[in-house]
Amino acid sequence: MSRKLVRPRQGRMIAGVCAGLGQRFGMSAGMVRLLFLLSLLLPGTQVIIYLILWVLMPNEDRYLATR
Repeated sequence: MSRKLVRPRQGRMIAGVCAGLGQRFGMSAGMVRLLFLLSLLLPGTQVIIYLILWVLMPNEDRYLATR
């Protein structure tokens, strides 16, 4: 779990948030996407959190360039 939280270039569907979370926590991107879709059935601010993560998580290219 020592990987940084970034949005990867490969495996994106919309913004790469689910793929980045999956890489960070050692899960498949598909599993994270499924959990996100299931969470939409519950009341809450899931979409707002997704949008915030989209803005805050750097692109993998940008992260590698600053290293």
